[in-house]
Amino acid sequence: MDRSSSLNEKQTEAVHQTEGPVLILAGAGSGKTRVLTHRISYLIKEKQVNPWNILAITFTNKAAGEMRDRVDQIVGFGAESVWVSTFHSMCVRFLRRFIDRLGYENRFTIYDSDDQKSVIKDVCKMLQLDPKVYKDRSLLAVISSAKDKLISPETYEQQVAGNIRQQKVAQVYREYQAQLKKNNALDFDDLIVKTVELFQSCPDVLEYYQERFRYLMVDEYQDTNIAQFHLIRLLAEKYRNLCVVGDDDQSIYKFRGADIRNILGFEEVFPDAAVIRLEQNYRSTQNILNSANVVICNNTGRKSKTLWTKNEKGEPVHFRKFLNGFEEAEYITGNISKKVQKEGYRYSDCAVLYRTNAQSRLFEEKMLMANIPYKLVGGVNFYARKEIKDLLSYLKTVNNAQDDLAVRRIINVPKRGIGATTIGRVQNYATEQGISFYEALKVAEEIPGLGKSAAKIQPFVTFIQTLRSQTDYLTVTQLLEEIIEQTGYVKELEEEDTDEARGRIENIDELISKAVTYDEGTKTPQLSEFLEEVSLVADIDTVDDNQDRVLLMTLHSAKGLEFPLVYLAGMEDGMFPSAMAFLSDDPGDLEEERRLCYVGITRAMKELTLTSAQQRMIRGETRYNKISRFVQEIPRELLDMGEARPKETLKRPAAPDNYSQIRRDFQAKVFQQTQTQFQVKSAQPLDYQEGDRVSHQKFGIGIVLSIVSGGKDYEVTVDFEKVGVKKMFASFAKLKKI
Repeated sequence: MDRSSSLNEKQTEAVHQTEGPVLILAGAGSGKTRVLTHRISYLIKEKQVNPWNILAITFTNKAAGEMRDRVDQIVGFGAESVWVSTFHSMCVRFLRRFIDRLGYENRFTIYDSDDQKSVIKDVCKMLQLDPKVYKDRSLLAVISSAKDKLISPETYEQQVAGNIRQQKVAQVYREYQAQLKKNNALDFDDLIVKTVELFQSCPDVLEYYQERFRYLMVDEYQDTNIAQFHLIRLLAEKYRNLCVVGDDDQSIYKFRGADIRNILGFEEVFPDAAVIRLEQNYRSTQNILNSANVVICNNTGRKSKTLWTKNEKGEPVHFRKFLNGFEEAEYITGNISKKVQKEGYRYSDCAVLYRTNAQSRLFEEKMLMANIPYKLVGGVNFYARKEIKDLLSYLKTVNNAQDDLAVRRIINVPKRGIGATTIGRVQNYATEQGISFYEALKVAEEIPGLGKSAAKIQPFVTFIQTLRSQTDYLTVTQLLEEIIEQTGYVKELEEEDTDEARGRIENIDELISKAVTYDEGTKTPQLSEFLEEVSLVADIDTVDDNQDRVLLMTLHSAKGLEFPLVYLAGMEDGMFPSAMAFLSDDPGDLEEERRLCYVGITRAMKELTLTSAQQRMIRGETRYNKISRFVQEIPRELLDMGEARPKETLKRPAAPDNYSQIRRDFQAKVFQQTQTQFQVKSAQPLDYQEGDRVSHQKFGIGIVLSIVSGGKDYEVTVDFEKVGVKKMFASFAKLKKI
């Protein structure tokens, strides 16, 4: 290994520090993946560690894939024996082998968020809880938070004793877990929780994995929650060769349960830990890093570090302020066109980042009008689409017939004449007998009240049983094609002959392609492994690096990525930081928002553009916000406050090859849904004038100060008695003359 040419002094120190606990504080763009892969190589080649005794854990499939590729390149022979995995994939492998020790069958199903909601709704119905009071999302958030902290249903019930509402939530939690156990299913949080439970209750299993993985490396350690911390500590307890890599300044997932105290308090848990700081940045220009440094220094809960680089100083950070969000989107779109046409950049070099998903609409519209290809990260997940979930439910039923949720989803898809009444009777019988829904289907003729419906159920059961008997010698692709052929699923869509149906067929074709790729890339394809693989896919894993498209995404989705040109939009107090954060009593909330800003700034390699709007339409109302405090924290000498509008007119680029499909998809999703809301007809005369007293549904009574015609609407300024001066569009304000 030629360390002198590929690693700097601090990186080399991190590679050589192999024994005992190690904390590597790796600033953004400081080459932490390079350090981890060289560390693995050093352990094998210089320290004579067996490759199978090394475990490297990260958070996303994308990151794990990149690390896997680098390990293969740098280590060479024996690299395939090194475990490189995400937390969830690792735990699935542990549980597939040993979960029977906890009373589950090894062919368990992994439930996604839609599956979880279905179970919660069933539980609330069973417990006769009002869904308007006990909302599924809120209940799932409470349950997930409890699991992140390793709080069982029984412990949670004890903690909320005396609080009637929380006791109801505890009942839901307990019954939710019971339903998952009955269905032989786990949700994502359970993958971690059950692994910890397995290690704590089965010392022999824990010792087996402690011996197997004598050297542990954990990437993105700042994103771990309490359950993951306990899991890692248990694995490392025997040999204590634990190396964690992370950056407390990039801890941005508190809402998902991440606990920044894991990294800030690492030295308290491991007092003998070696601490190494990686501060040399290889990604960005010095001006971008200076901006990031001065912003994050306003946080108090952090370990000090200052990013620097040998790269060029670069351009100052561009800041542009606009009248409204439309102008902001228009400018960014025009600037991207200019960069591509005049300066030789590719569309894929550009990313537009924002605080909330709702901000994407204007950028999508403007990019469509300018024929700029884009990819929206964080839209409907491919595996959450109806046709994909239907076919995957067939495969889940073949793999694990105890999964009532999957069986109920497909029992009448495509239609077999099996109605809700029949399904209800089968479910009641299954509950009474203490058997699964599928087991009840197998004895449908014994269920009272089914009558002729039992005959409609029999072909479905026969079909599933036939497929189950074929799993040992059919590939996943063959199983999937057999399901499609025998059910007539695609044939039904072809007969429908609509754009929507054709789009669904294209999605099914893509699922088949996924199955083929899996079968061809796996020595011994297994249905359970395929289902596990697709269930663990995140939005960012679907981003294709080879596609020449502008990426539109939230700041949370952008973590771990880098782009030559970054546009950080919506830099206003109330948007970013969010109103909830800067009005919160907990200063930690604002610090998390500032860390999110730091992440956004450090995604940029060559140029960073920050934009804000004086007024922004939110939920049909015009809001006025100040420039974000994060922008104001950047010294004036680091900012370029140039003209807001581009001075040159650019030709409209040619439409991409798949432009018509992109436009169709977008129009179906946005234009048709929002036509009434956003397309304002030519302005009609108003029934009030300047000086008139008017009333507003929310703001009360006020006096009209001015009325300005904008062609298709009027901008009305009103001085309200209670809330002061407000500007709004007449078509949305619906003011009434008094």
